[in-house]
Parts: sequence; structure tokens; C-alpha cells
Amino acid sequence: MTADRDSPEEVMWEGRFITAKRRGRWEYVGRARGIHAAVILAVDAEDHVILVEQYRVPLGRPCIELPAGLVGDHDHNQGEDPGIAAARELEEETGYRAGRMENLGEFFSSPGMVSESFTLFRAHDLVRTGAGGGVDGEDIRVHRIPLAEIEARMADWRAQGYAMDVKLLMLLGAKLLG
Repeated sequence: MTADRDSPEEVMWEGRFITAKRRGRWEYVGRARGIHAAVILAVDAEDHVILVEQYRVPLGRPCIELPAGLVGDHDHNQGEDPGIAAARELEEETGYRAGRMENLGEFFSSPGMVSESFTLFRAHDLVRTGAGGGVDGEDIRVHRIPLAEIEARMADWRAQGYAMDVKLLMLLGAKLLG
């Protein structure tokens, strides 16, 4: 691995949002232009988690996910604070505004092939402000699910052919270890 680590990074292809790279024997992708993501864990006062459903072209099917969005993806918001982006994305996608956003740290979802990281935020003191659904034709569907029912709901969605975002594992945490 030392040879790969010490090899120069080569850009094989770059688009508006992603870049394909090579370093030694490793090929991987990352976000272009320093863009990264903010992911939001939003649980309301009645212990319901707020999830979103979107059709994901790379998967060829709808995916159930935590609300999320890109930080600094437009010229007007380069260098944006991830907490501000997280609050904006939560409200755009779900129609919920957080009274407070707690930064839970940086995480990497698939470090063997993607260099992208995301900052995880916990949204507190949720207030419903609208229907959500996203912007620019995102066609997001909002789900408000009791935490006590999340395992069964995920099984139902899987049976219907939905993809499950890996970040949903945190909702099953203790059940996976029991």
C-alpha cells in the first residue's frame, strides 16, 4: 500500500459534481470542486424519524434515505457552513425546520471507492413549515415513521424493491447488536 499512497493522484475524468481519480493501482471517485455533503438525522418530539424517498438513477430505483444535500455546490454558496446547508436542505426536502442543528462529525460512506465525506447533523426542535419535496424537480417524497416501527417499515420497503441508504443502519443500531 505504501507505493499506492506515495503515487501521484491522477484525474481521469471530471464532471460538474464528481471526479474519477487514480492513485497507484486504486481507482476511485470524489466530489468535484471541494463539494461535500450534509446528512440530517431528524427525529421529532413524538419519536418519529423524518425520511425521504427519491428515485436514484445509479440504482435504477427509489431509495429511502435520511435527508441530505450538497454543501457548496453552487457558485453563490462555495465555502458554505455545513450546518447552514444542513438546515436549508432539511427544510427544502422535508418541510421541517430545526430549532437547533447538532454537528455529530464527519463520516465516510464507502472509503474503498469514494473519497467523499459527509457531516452528520442531528436536527432538534422540529417545526413543520411546509410539504417539502425538494427543489428543481427533485420529486422527493417525505416519510414520517415511528422509530419503534422502523425495522418493519424498512423490511416492507425492501420487499417492494426500494433501495436502502447505508446511513439508515444507525436507526437499527441496538437491534443489530442484540
